[in-house]
Amino acid sequence: MPDSPPPPTIFDLRLVWCFTVVAEYLHFGRAAEALHTTQPSLSRQIHRLEEQLGARLFERTPQGNHLTPAGEVFLPLANALLRSADQAAARTRAAARPSRINIGYTPGIIVTPAVRELRHRHPDADVRTLHLAGDEPRPALLDHRVDAVVARLPFPNDGLDVTKLYDEPRVLVVSLDHRLAGKESVTLDDIADEPLPQVRGADPLVSAFWRIDPRPDGRPAPDGPVAETVEDKFELIAAGQAVTISTHVHTHTLRPDLTTVPLEGVEPSHVVLATRTHERNGLVTAFRTYARAHLTGGDPADPESAPPSWSAE
Repeated sequence: MPDSPPPPTIFDLRLVWCFTVVAEYLHFGRAAEALHTTQPSLSRQIHRLEEQLGARLFERTPQGNHLTPAGEVFLPLANALLRSADQAAARTRAAARPSRINIGYTPGIIVTPAVRELRHRHPDADVRTLHLAGDEPRPALLDHRVDAVVARLPFPNDGLDVTKLYDEPRVLVVSLDHRLAGKESVTLDDIADEPLPQVRGADPLVSAFWRIDPRPDGRPAPDGPVAETVEDKFELIAAGQAVTISTHVHTHTLRPDLTTVPLEGVEPSHVVLATRTHERNGLVTAFRTYARAHLTGGDPADPESAPPSWSAE
């Protein structure tokens, strides 16, 4: 009979976690405080890990602690190992509890009608919701923090199944005394030279969509001031230093010194339901059905205000 393959190298994940914390602080005392342990105990745990690996991970000098070349190589692998362990645990728990679903949603989106229907049809299911930042749909799904997300495109969706739900027309947001305020509608030609602010650290894909950058004729969108936060962006607009593009659903939350104008001739914002590819949780399938039926982008209290929903083939 052929020889059995050697057993895999076994790591104590707590030791790996301790290593990543020390690598973050490069100081055993501060890392020990963060881990709620003592410095001697932490040093022993790192030494045990180094023995398991057969390599020194830290160079300890009077000037401080530094990663060795081996430590530099191990650090990204250690982080990936911890992420994989978290995902393995999450997937196992999900398989053991098929009657549980976590539903994510991003700012300005209401999922209540579909969630209410899911709870009504599956009274024994554990249905939870989680508000996510606009850049979290894909990582939240792949990390198994949620099982379904209702969000606006664009966002990276490789590894995901995406079902289109409805459109949201885009509008121009301007100050009350802006030259375009009060118009019935505007086009990109009307704002060809209007600066649009950029929020520092915003996802380039998302920023390009909302700035319509580049324009259909290939020209770049005019750059406005750089804002640190969304609130700072609206302060710039109220001061007349820039304009921005948003969706009509956000107009009821605008500052009183801002107004909107319909923006014609541009692609609308698409609201979608995203799930992991090959997801086998039956509650996800049920929620997809209810989302397509009940999430239409209108006022939940006024069914006649809702536009017709649509879905991908």
